[in-house]
Amino acid sequence: MIQITIFTPTFNRAYCLEACYHSLVRQTNQNFTWLIIDDGSSDNTKDLVNLWIKENKINIQYTYQKNQGMHGAHNTAYRLIDTELNVCIDSDDFMPDNAIENILNLWNKYGNDRYAGMIGLDIDRKGDVIGTSFPDNLKECKYYQLKSKYNVVGDKKFVYRTEIIKKYPEYPIFKGERFVPLGYKYMLIDQDYYMLCFNEVFCDVEYMVDGSSLNIFNQYKKHPKGFAHERKERMVYSYTFSERLRNAIHYVSCSIMTKNWRFLYESPKKILTFFAIPFGIVLYFYVMSTTKNGVMNKTN
Repeated sequence: MIQITIFTPTFNRAYCLEACYHSLVRQTNQNFTWLIIDDGSSDNTKDLVNLWIKENKINIQYTYQKNQGMHGAHNTAYRLIDTELNVCIDSDDFMPDNAIENILNLWNKYGNDRYAGMIGLDIDRKGDVIGTSFPDNLKECKYYQLKSKYNVVGDKKFVYRTEIIKKYPEYPIFKGERFVPLGYKYMLIDQDYYMLCFNEVFCDVEYMVDGSSLNIFNQYKKHPKGFAHERKERMVYSYTFSERLRNAIHYVSCSIMTKNWRFLYESPKKILTFFAIPFGIVLYFYVMSTTKNGVMNKTN
């Protein structure tokens, strides 16, 4: 039986999707399905994928949907996946040739019901680890404690048990918006499960000019309801006071963008949110001025 699904949300990325495809063809372990969620592409993505399906080199499943954004594509993927494990590989990324072999070997050796899955490393095109590696003695973790407790930063690659990730609420879809931070679901899973940690490279990533990582402040401005939802939840589940305060500040800023003047009433941490209001106002003006000037930034 196929043990893992690699799913790839894509939107008008036919020009870069081929590198991902060839990396999967080269995998030393072919015990996977590649699920492509076409999130409303108007380019030749469908024709390209049909050619690959006809080549029959790997098992490919293709699904087209009206554009809902990255989180909407994740919702669709989680509904469709029926393998034990799943991992998301973005359309502009690819996997080292032995990635699936490593993932399955590690999970089959160390995985059990205590864990929702495991976390591996991302590298850039130069072969450098994104951010920092895990401490040598760190074998398990809560994802949202990596930075605050272990000083581990930078993007990482998540492999989740499908039955676990299906237990938690889908990402909400807000009318007129196309983005909700994916960490929302990971944060909920954090409350009940640990993740295994491995200093093994699972993914080779590139930040495209049209990608959500580099355009995060523009995303923040275009999708404030999605960000407000995530920040509100993080106020509840953050491990430290400084994290809760930072999320309250962001929540205030997003609420101003949406003209939601009931934000204090709707906040799960009303006193904290009240004291965050002046800082949220400052952040609001900073984001508006930054995006107006066309500056692209990355934030957490």
